[in-house]
Amino acid sequence: MSHSSAREPWYKDFAIYREPRIWVIFGFGIISGFPWVLIGSMLSAWLQEMGVDRSAIGLFGVVFVAYSINALWSPLIDRVQIPLLNRWLGQRRAWMMLCLAGILSATAALAQLDIIENLWWVACAALVIAIFSATQDIAIDAYRIETFGPHEARLQSAGAAMATAGWWTGYSGFGAIPFFLVDGTTLMWQDAYFVLCFVIAAQMLFVLAASKSTRYRPEIPKFNHWMDWLRSTLIEPIAEFFRRSGWKLAFGMLAFIFLFKLGEAFLGRMSIVFYKEVGFTNDDIAVYSKMVTWWITIIFAIIGSFVNLRLGIVRGLLVGGIAMASSNLMFAWIAGVGPDTDLLLAAVIIDGFTAAWSTVAFVAFISLLCNRAFTATQYALFASLGNLGRTLLSSYSGYVVNWLDGDWQLFFILTALMVMPSLIILIIMRKPLLRLEQNYHREMN
Repeated sequence: MSHSSAREPWYKDFAIYREPRIWVIFGFGIISGFPWVLIGSMLSAWLQEMGVDRSAIGLFGVVFVAYSINALWSPLIDRVQIPLLNRWLGQRRAWMMLCLAGILSATAALAQLDIIENLWWVACAALVIAIFSATQDIAIDAYRIETFGPHEARLQSAGAAMATAGWWTGYSGFGAIPFFLVDGTTLMWQDAYFVLCFVIAAQMLFVLAASKSTRYRPEIPKFNHWMDWLRSTLIEPIAEFFRRSGWKLAFGMLAFIFLFKLGEAFLGRMSIVFYKEVGFTNDDIAVYSKMVTWWITIIFAIIGSFVNLRLGIVRGLLVGGIAMASSNLMFAWIAGVGPDTDLLLAAVIIDGFTAAWSTVAFVAFISLLCNRAFTATQYALFASLGNLGRTLLSSYSGYVVNWLDGDWQLFFILTALMVMPSLIILIIMRKPLLRLEQNYHREMN
């Protein structure tokens, strides 16, 4: 950060949000977060009400592994042009539209299925949604990074905040809809999936209305041999990161990315099951877990972007990680007290604050690590690694709860402890990371 920007009054930072590009990123954040409703909280509640065991519900989280391995096909998003759509919409939006069409088709299929008689087909539909959503995220992340130039570090940070706010709007704001629909009515979960098809159709219209192309996308070279393509699109992005960072720092940063969100993921995978087992209603879940979390996260995502600009990304990650671990203990308190909505309100406010703060810093951190020549591939690699703990490992969260004989208090204490290894790594790497961040801001200014 430059000395001139440090002397500016804090309220002038709000001027950033008059930039239209920021709000396009917000809209794409909504599109990115919404599929997690379809295969996350909504599906978990449906499974729990049908009497499916905790361990099986947790295993449904395996479909989220698609988010962890999307780096394998991320070069396609940089290189492959979709016929007709590419000419009409541009490279990034063409992929978004294709993926939304796939998500819409699978959601329509879920609206027709009986979850007990067709559990296998429900799992297949969830996997299709996860694959298309994970692919869509690659295009959305690349669009966001390429929307702002190398000289627009403040806009890049604000873009990360609005991407986070948008994601939580899609996941929590729109995620409240199915819980309101099925609570105290004759509507079934299949009916709720049918209603959400219209939400996806509206998202497709938004993609159509967005700007056709990003302004800071580097020129993509053409290759005469597939080995040249493979070397340039897959091997070179990985090698470039290690050359630029050094092996020791690179492995440390990758370990941090993998571990940072692990405790939050274990908590999140079982949260809906916990709410329903402890005695909260679908309306309680919609109001507190979804609607309140939505606004709290948006507010603190924006505040977090300002604070991270002042503190720096590394310090912001450290503060956010400590707060994230502490907030998990609030759920242990609820497990001991029971379905107290006042306590639930306090817990979701604290959890929303810490999730927003840490996520904004985390997104800004991995964006900082990307070389613009390999935007989609490198960002997808880092995001995939971060998602690996959130998906593959957290799918066993139901087994952990069963192993603890349903002791939810101890489970949430364990999720708090899971954050500690990443913070230790961050403290060990603090000095080289601070130098990296300072060099980045020096180049930006």
